[in-house]
Amino acid sequence: MKLYLIQHGLAVPDEVDPQKPLSREGIEATQEVARFLSDRAVKVDCIWHSPKVRSVQTAEIISRSVSCPDLAERDDLNPNDPVDEFPGEFQKLNTDLMIAGHLPFLRKLVSLLLTGSDGLDLVSFKNSGVVCLEYQGAWKLAWAVTPDLL
Repeated sequence: MKLYLIQHGLAVPDEVDPQKPLSREGIEATQEVARFLSDRAVKVDCIWHSPKVRSVQTAEIISRSVSCPDLAERDDLNPNDPVDEFPGEFQKLNTDLMIAGHLPFLRKLVSLLLTGSDGLDLVSFKNSGVVCLEYQGAWKLAWAVTPDLL
């Protein structure tokens, strides 16, 4: 089972648009990462995203590249939402999943899955970057990629 965590693409500043949609740079970086995932034939069964516009847009761009028609908006993926219940939920699903979300939520989720505590800062997330965790008896970091590496 694989879990792909993607920090939403770069958004416009709050002063420009309080909804904070993706900026042109955010769209382009997310499209570049989407091509990377497509070239490597990454497939997921579902993409979860928060209701925030930048997360929705990121999920939509990525979904076309990983051939995932199942996008699910969830109200529990916001920046400061708790991560405690997710390990059990992932175990029940037993499927490849992607989450397009926010910090600090994603950082806390990685910490919880890898160490059992959500308080460690183990991974340096970047806008449009993807972290892949794999479960084989325990969660392990499989790989990570950021737009600046592509």
